[in-house]
Amino acid sequence: MFKAYANRDISHELQSRKQYYKNTNISRKTTISVKFQDLYGFNVEGNLDDVNVLNEVRERVRQQGRVWWALEASKGANWYLQPQISSLSEGIAVASLKLSVLANTIALKRLIRKGIPPLLRPKVWLSLSGAAKKRSTVPESYFDDLTKAVEGKVTPATRQIDHDLQRTFPGHPWLDTPEGHASLRRVLVGYSFRDSDVGYCQGLNYVAALLLLVMKTEEDAFWMLAVLLENVLVSDCYTDNLSGCHVEQRVFKDLLAKKCPRIAAHLEALEFDVSLVATEWFLCLFSKSLPSETTMRVWDVLFNEGAKVLFHVALAIFKMNEEELLAAHHIGDVLSILQESTHHMYDPDELLTVAFDKIGSMTTNAITKQRKKQEPAVMAELDQRLRRLNSLKMGDK
Repeated sequence: MFKAYANRDISHELQSRKQYYKNTNISRKTTISVKFQDLYGFNVEGNLDDVNVLNEVRERVRQQGRVWWALEASKGANWYLQPQISSLSEGIAVASLKLSVLANTIALKRLIRKGIPPLLRPKVWLSLSGAAKKRSTVPESYFDDLTKAVEGKVTPATRQIDHDLQRTFPGHPWLDTPEGHASLRRVLVGYSFRDSDVGYCQGLNYVAALLLLVMKTEEDAFWMLAVLLENVLVSDCYTDNLSGCHVEQRVFKDLLAKKCPRIAAHLEALEFDVSLVATEWFLCLFSKSLPSETTMRVWDVLFNEGAKVLFHVALAIFKMNEEELLAAHHIGDVLSILQESTHHMYDPDELLTVAFDKIGSMTTNAITKQRKKQEPAVMAELDQRLRRLNSLKMGDK
């Protein structure tokens, strides 16, 4: 299994290059680029500003790690499992809660938003997401039995998985190897048989691949994928008609108009459909758009606070590019601005600060109401599309 480069220091690797350019005034748009490998083994190409940001982030990660280790030493190894309010639950009556429980929940939320140390991430994710609890409801041999039972079976899902394996993060030193492909395949094929309604949907390959890099074992990655699709994310996001994803896109468009009205109005005037970028963000959980270390920080919060986090982050990306977007005159310009900016978002603290402090509060209940409001229109649209398709098929006969 691939090992994360936890102790790698980019500044040491690139010291000679930085020394050469130390007297040069390099702008954010510099054409000078450097190549390096990030914490999870991805080859990254950026400018010297990106390197500086990454090193600052690495130092903050080390400081945050010391906080977590101190808490483990003083409160015990599983201190974060002490009684707390579930961030994924709804309709919580705060008045009926003990103050100690409320304080513990708020403190943990703040701590997680600052980042879970990479070495602790696997066990913290398993616990906070509910994956460990889900696994405890079945025999210990469940995953092994499942992978053995489905070995050699061919379905439309397995064929699509086989087609996508080599296209999943090509060039990665472990994922893009026969061993990596086989490991990813077992996780995806196993889940496709666990939930035949979902089967396999493109986008899950990127999600499962990053889960493997973090969790280190196929079984842990499998259960994290299961809890994501069955508990954390909205249902039907990955089914054949992607109805849940269509609902999320409509909700996001409404939220953009409410939270970033100037941007929404300008994009509407350009006839830019936000789903052009947001669909991939939501289906891949930003794994194809943001740098891997930033994606992991988003997922830290996602597994603790639920799917509303995706809306916060997506809105933050638009908000952080507000001036550039308002100056754009063509759809292609908007796409370029968003793609370029997300690829260079090496500072997760900046992104998450905008997402939660500047975007403002969005409760799970409020988003759930918005989903229910949008569902009838989405289902009617999908039904109409299906009727039209069937009509064309009948015409061909």
